[in-house]
Amino acid sequence: MEQKNGSSFTGFILLGFSDRPQLERVLFVVFLIFYLLTLLGNTTIIALSRLDPHLQTPMYFFLSNLSFLDLCYTTSTVPQLLVHLRGADKSISFGGCVAQLFFSLGLGCTECFLLGVMAFDRYAAVCRPLHYTVIMHPRLCALMASASWFIGFANSSLQTVLIFLVPLCGRNKIDHFFCEIPPLLKLACVDTIVIESEVFSVSVVVLLIPVALITYSYGRIVRVVLRIKSAAGQRKAFRICGSHLTVVSLFYGTAIYAYLHSSNNYSQEKGKFVSLFYTIVTPMANPFIYTLRNKDVMGAMKKVFCRGNDSDDLG
Repeated sequence: MEQKNGSSFTGFILLGFSDRPQLERVLFVVFLIFYLLTLLGNTTIIALSRLDPHLQTPMYFFLSNLSFLDLCYTTSTVPQLLVHLRGADKSISFGGCVAQLFFSLGLGCTECFLLGVMAFDRYAAVCRPLHYTVIMHPRLCALMASASWFIGFANSSLQTVLIFLVPLCGRNKIDHFFCEIPPLLKLACVDTIVIESEVFSVSVVVLLIPVALITYSYGRIVRVVLRIKSAAGQRKAFRICGSHLTVVSLFYGTAIYAYLHSSNNYSQEKGKFVSLFYTIVTPMANPFIYTLRNKDVMGAMKKVFCRGNDSDDLG
């Protein structure tokens, strides 16, 4: 990466929300609460899916994958953000910025594909109930989850290398709260039209192909559900799919704005707040959205806690 006047390049300054210093203390408390809720909620889902045999199904296998992914995703950005909100030093090393972009982008891409896989799982559960266990074989589930992780991080590796090959000419102030592609490209001192076109093309594939799969799956699901004569059956089917659709809307809606938005009309201010949704709000909300009306998970929680109380009583 070329530097200005041959000077050594040590890192970047993440401006974050420094233009609103009066809000930084409030944001610190809010983001800390969100982060703790993210850790608690997603860790609970992972633990329950391992402890309760009734939750060892393809649906909860993918859900526990998503929970682990969300734990890693939010951890790649939020701790650094909390440190910056509490202190005057908002610097991040060059290696730290590379690592943050690599992991946050890889985990975000993985979530895109994993949400698409989860839509296919729900399609199989609702539209092919008699063949569900055959279709969603453990090997196929493991293969689809592994493919999501592999594609996500393969794309992240490519994008990270390309972004950090762009000359910055000594510019190091990033108008964002973490290292992300759109604000990093704003630092370039050369024409970035080729890189922007490549990022846009890859984003279309990463975002819109899973969205197309989700749309097709739910289109088939709606057709099947509307043919169910039992009102209770319809409610059960919509309950299975409703939580996933809510998560999909939150995640894809904000990610599409960030990566498929015209760079000429891209607002750094809006970009920061949009990024908050898919890096902080969605990972925090996911476990609550999936478990709030889920009788299986609530039942598993009661079993685990009751088992713990029983063992305490025996002791």
